[in-house]
Amino acid sequence: MIMDRYPPIADHGLVGDLQTAAMVSAQGVVDWFAAPRFDSPSVFAALLDHDRGGYFLFAPEERGVTCRQLYYPDTAVLVTRFMSPDGVGEIFDFMPPDRTGTPTDRHVLVRGVRAVRGTVRFVLECRPRFDYGRASHELELRDDGAAVFRAPGVTAYLQSTFPLRAKATGSGAAGLRDVRSELVLNTGEVAAAVFTVCGPDGEPPEPPTPDGVVGMLWQTVEFWQRWVRRSRYRGRWPGMVNRSAITLKLLTYAPTGAPVAAATMGLPEQVGGERNWDYRYTWVRDGSLSVRALLDLGFAEEAAQFTHWLGERLGDRLRGRKEIVGEPLQIMYRVDGDPELTEEILPHLEGYRGSRPVRAGNAAAEQLQLDIYGEALYALAEGREVSMRASYHGWKNLARTLDWLADSWDRPDEGVWETRGGRNDFTFSRVMCWTAFDRGLRLASDYSRPADTARWTAARDTILEQVMERAWNAKEQALTQTYGSDVLDASLLLIPRLGFLAPQTESWLSTLDAMDRTLVSDSLVYRYDPAASPDGLRGSEGTFSLCSFLYVDALARAGRLRPARYAFEKMQTYANHVGLFAEEIGPSGEQLGNFPQAFTHLSLIMAATTLDQALDEARAQYQDD
Repeated sequence: MIMDRYPPIADHGLVGDLQTAAMVSAQGVVDWFAAPRFDSPSVFAALLDHDRGGYFLFAPEERGVTCRQLYYPDTAVLVTRFMSPDGVGEIFDFMPPDRTGTPTDRHVLVRGVRAVRGTVRFVLECRPRFDYGRASHELELRDDGAAVFRAPGVTAYLQSTFPLRAKATGSGAAGLRDVRSELVLNTGEVAAAVFTVCGPDGEPPEPPTPDGVVGMLWQTVEFWQRWVRRSRYRGRWPGMVNRSAITLKLLTYAPTGAPVAAATMGLPEQVGGERNWDYRYTWVRDGSLSVRALLDLGFAEEAAQFTHWLGERLGDRLRGRKEIVGEPLQIMYRVDGDPELTEEILPHLEGYRGSRPVRAGNAAAEQLQLDIYGEALYALAEGREVSMRASYHGWKNLARTLDWLADSWDRPDEGVWETRGGRNDFTFSRVMCWTAFDRGLRLASDYSRPADTARWTAARDTILEQVMERAWNAKEQALTQTYGSDVLDASLLLIPRLGFLAPQTESWLSTLDAMDRTLVSDSLVYRYDPAASPDGLRGSEGTFSLCSFLYVDALARAGRLRPARYAFEKMQTYANHVGLFAEEIGPSGEQLGNFPQAFTHLSLIMAATTLDQALDEARAQYQDD
């Protein structure tokens, strides 16, 4: 099989163990894997540089093979099938899930193969390139058949049920060595290769056997299917909703409950462009909105774990202080709560199809985005049955944050989309500050907590009046992106869900109509028009799948059920072959940006549950009439 240098972003499935994850192409190539955590340096990164990034190929040797990929039902076990005139083979990729909730530097990627029919010749090539391809490594082939890769600070073991041999690398990579093997399987025969990453002094695993690998496979299947059975979703789109729930779970760091925005870094929003970001961190915004989606599906434990993590972040800069210094929250953190996300450019990587620069870390962590306080309070209020078990001191941290916000909300900021074109008076930021006070007041009342309710009420009401006076554009008959502008912004599609405006009021419906005219293209929704609202970056971008699902949610709440359902059904056609979404949809329907994106999948769940409820209510009303 000839390996594509850069397969389409959508031609991948995701496997993971709830602490990290790997991308597997439809050609059987692991071309992205970071360890020991989502946000660690890469071990395989051919998606960002085919020659320098490293990969793990396991596929038929024959050319002209037809490839098909699917998930084993309701699991994170990925099956890649290869069909040729001589036979049919398949690879099953999975990572045994973390069952302890304890951080570990040992992570196992299992790659099993079998011949389903006829005879299949497989080839294995394992080319790790540690630390984003910057670190050299040594290779040892041991007497027990294991290949040991040693790099500074990390050791990786490749063990298989068939012989392995060393392979010299090409020119320009002196000192690095890889592993290659070939094997022939006949109908029903099974083989496996197990790749284990651990610390420099990690003990080698037990050598794999076909029976042992099959046993691990069924244990992993049972873990995922048992987890999915906890879902209480009984709506019209169980396949898409379950796949989105599994994807959110895969993208959540089990030891803390913090979800990452995506499994990857550096995948472009425009091929060849500079909009290439590192998404392997936890955004307060994304994680907070996931709480309602998780609770709607019945995953209260996951919602509770994140709200606990969020409460800890609220207290990080308050502990032992009489007054708040600086911002109480920053917009994103590492999965363990570490606020340091220094951004660096990796100039040695050519980027996906030449999309440079490739960035690790994310400088947007230093931006001022006032909307995060609204999302944080929204999460705590939506998850009140699990979040309000916080201590008295936890409530005091929350109250002190709102007291601070009462004096601090009326400032220009960088906005929800993390633009790099300077600060402005973003409407969405004000709407979310209104949400922070509104939800804080509800919590104080519902749980009889001490609070400066008069001050919070005054701030909430002032924000509402300011937004309706300064963000309203009479020509567009709509709320706009910033005060005094005529640019529309799809972030405001959250307004009816938040309750800032009722979903069927004239002012909201006219705003929705304006978005239809300006931002919507055949049900796909742009965030905003960068040409009309410069964001400090070159190039263009596709439609944002998050916004497309928020559009469905807003249509359903407005009672526009026919276009809502049609838009939702059409969005499903943009999912990849295994039901995953990246961040954006490009001009030709291709998926762009980091993959898969948690925000897209949680907004799919939000849209599905809202639309299900609206359709059920409409049906009940029709039957009553």
